[in-house]
Amino acid sequence: MKNILIIEPDEVLAKTYKDYLTHHGYKVIGVKNAQEAIAEADKKIPDLVVLELQLIKHSGVEFLYEFRSYNDWQNIPVIVNSQVPKREFKDNWKVLSKELAVVEYLYKPTTSLRALLKAIQANFITA
Repeated sequence: MKNILIIEPDEVLAKTYKDYLTHHGYKVIGVKNAQEAIAEADKKIPDLVVLELQLIKHSGVEFLYEFRSYNDWQNIPVIVNSQVPKREFKDNWKVLSKELAVVEYLYKPTTSLRALLKAIQANFITA
């Protein structure tokens, strides 16, 4: 069973994602912030991370820099699923995709649960 770490500060969305992905055969750990995410990843290395960029205390980008600083976590696929439109990162997409190894960027207001699942499945095949 593949392990997914979801970093989502919205409790309702986090529960919705967890229930949906669990129903589709994944083990899901949900956390609200970057500190909890690092602690959970340290307990059990995830197979994939789903990340909201707008987090309390530390941004998702700050989390990514810390996450990628650990050797064991450098090749774990990260899917950004955020309220922040991708166009906000137009000039910095190279940093997100190459340096921080974000494999996919989803915009929450237009992304269905099915599309999130499809992105996760696609990145497990290539990971």
